[in-house]
Amino acid sequence: MRLVIAEDSTLLREGLVRLLAEEGHEVLAAVGDAAALLEQTGQHRPDLVLTDVRMPPSHTDEGLRAALEIRRRWPDTAVLVLSQYVEKRYATELIATGGGKVGYLLKDRVMEVGEFLDALERVAAGGEAFDPDVVRALISRSTHADPLARLTARERDVLEKMAQGHSNPGIGAALSISRSAVEKHINAIFDKLDLTDSAAYSRRVLAIVRYLQG
Repeated sequence: MRLVIAEDSTLLREGLVRLLAEEGHEVLAAVGDAAALLEQTGQHRPDLVLTDVRMPPSHTDEGLRAALEIRRRWPDTAVLVLSQYVEKRYATELIATGGGKVGYLLKDRVMEVGEFLDALERVAAGGEAFDPDVVRALISRSTHADPLARLTARERDVLEKMAQGHSNPGIGAALSISRSAVEKHINAIFDKLDLTDSAAYSRRVLAIVRYLQG
């Protein structure tokens, strides 16, 4: 896999470069700010961009805004965001870009090397990978007029796994339920969200986005 990395912490940036190189990936560039990330992405057209959220100059949300710009300019490039924080607004926008090839993990997840590398491969292959804590933060809200209140506890579990990027078999394995049970729960979620079957859009993505946007 060909990657560009953006991380303002030199120690973490170099650690990621070494880890990914040892796993056989090619790190085309490793930079410390969002402007350099956009420049290097345009120059190298990597398979995947791995970016921090808060970087110079303001250390707010530069990396996440750059991730959205990369999705707009080069939709074939996969994007995996790493952060210590959940930036709700832009994280939701990132999910709403649809079409897979996106992920958002908390940095603590990098410590679980196997889990991190699995998420990297999944996003590069066209899937999605969202940290369970990110999903919980995004779907947590007041119960007032909350459409999630229409779902059963098991349907919420299934939706959370969907938002993390799991396939139907993956959801079944994670929740110890059959594949047919997973499909039944997903169809119930679609019905409760009034998402009719259509070739024009992915009900799976819309189900996630609708709840995350509230």
